[in-house]
Amino acid sequence: MRLATAANEAYTASLAVSELLGCKQCGGSRGQDEELGIRIPRPLGQGPSRFIPEKEILQVGSEDAQMHTLFADSFAALGRLDNITLVMVFHPQYLESFLKTQHYLLQMDGPLPLHYRHYIGIMAAARHQCSYLVNLHVNDFLHVGGDPKWLNGLENAPQKLQNLGELNKVLAHRPWLITKEHIEGLLKAEEHSWSLAELVHAVVLLTHYHSLASFTFGCGISPEIHCDGGHTFRPPSVSNYCICDITNGNHSMDEMQVNSAGNVSVSDSFFEVEALMEKMKQLQECREEEEASQEEMASRFEIEKRESMFVFSSDDDEVTPARDVSRHFEDTSYGYKDFSRHGMHVPTFRVQDYCWEDHGYSLVNRLYPDVGQLIDEKFHIAYNLTYNTMAMHKDVDTSMLRRAIWNYIHCMFGIRYDDYDYGEINQLLDRSFKVYIKTVVCTPEKVTKRMYDSFWRQFKHSEKVHVNLLLIEARMQAELLYALRAITRYMT
Repeated sequence: MRLATAANEAYTASLAVSELLGCKQCGGSRGQDEELGIRIPRPLGQGPSRFIPEKEILQVGSEDAQMHTLFADSFAALGRLDNITLVMVFHPQYLESFLKTQHYLLQMDGPLPLHYRHYIGIMAAARHQCSYLVNLHVNDFLHVGGDPKWLNGLENAPQKLQNLGELNKVLAHRPWLITKEHIEGLLKAEEHSWSLAELVHAVVLLTHYHSLASFTFGCGISPEIHCDGGHTFRPPSVSNYCICDITNGNHSMDEMQVNSAGNVSVSDSFFEVEALMEKMKQLQECREEEEASQEEMASRFEIEKRESMFVFSSDDDEVTPARDVSRHFEDTSYGYKDFSRHGMHVPTFRVQDYCWEDHGYSLVNRLYPDVGQLIDEKFHIAYNLTYNTMAMHKDVDTSMLRRAIWNYIHCMFGIRYDDYDYGEINQLLDRSFKVYIKTVVCTPEKVTKRMYDSFWRQFKHSEKVHVNLLLIEARMQAELLYALRAITRYMT
């Protein structure tokens, strides 16, 4: 197969470079660089993720046939095998759907020209200061013929794209504030106006990249080797340290392993898993014995919504965006704020009145054919994905836990399901987990390794990556619901 051959050649080349450079930890050898007469960069970090030990991530060259095909398809579509793909491959079924959707959004026939699509990706990722995604799409934007002047700042882009800045801002940080007036302003901007089809394409791209920024930070994705922060030209250091350990503030590998999530208070984390299993069992029994009234369910939603406002991390400091990222958006001080703070009241978004399945899906598919189907498939795979395991336990029904995570995210966005008992959330999600969820979804640029390590300490890294897939898809759906409802109201 041609694609597989191309990918094989790339893998072989990367392995050859690793062998050439010599260092087992970061692949570096000063003498050989000098012999070649060139400076060859080495990865600054160790592996695709700063949170997940490299040895636990699938190594290129050791994948099975299905994963090899996914790698080959990704390489053929993007011209690279990026770190996001190498972490997502923990879940091949989801990765296949994700790559198919992203490929369609960026490269197949659609309302927007190719360079607009990548520029919108830059705008969206920049709102969360996600230099990882910004760097990737700057390269892609230039590759498809984008004007380099646009990259000097949003004010240098066409007015039509500048007009999208307000929607990008509100959608990323406070989507419940989106109104049909936002939509009308874009569709009736005289010579700079958007068509409905173009706007739906743009909205899907914005929500896709806001959510992908959450995944990037939530899984600690390392910069690609060719990007800022992804490489070094320095020689490796003495003793058992590697230059990438020093630059990342790490200590020896032995010490890193002692401090990893799986080895912290093993007995305590074991009991956390047992306690969670017991709570799931008790909740299932309560469901079978009695069902709460609609009034009680509504009350529990309001309680959980209010409580979610008081979930914040001790690392909740402002993150100042770097100039190279902040140039791509306006109003850098605008960020996430809870929707009920400062006396502001936002009506609850009831899914029975406007939902993805009955309303959003058909609107997207009508204005941007096939995309609704692709997104719907991706939502369903993330929501229903299960291996029936929990840490060391097998044959476990995890549907209750997955639903609690999904509905908690929507609750933080003011979205309510009438048939769900929100009292289950406090039973199943402890405080450290809620802190992680809220940070990844609302302010992903503030995620730390400590947050990642502190929740579900006995769970596998693949399970934590699965959590991140739930978080980003629930977030994307929440943003889409608010934006598509506003478009529907404008149309009617």
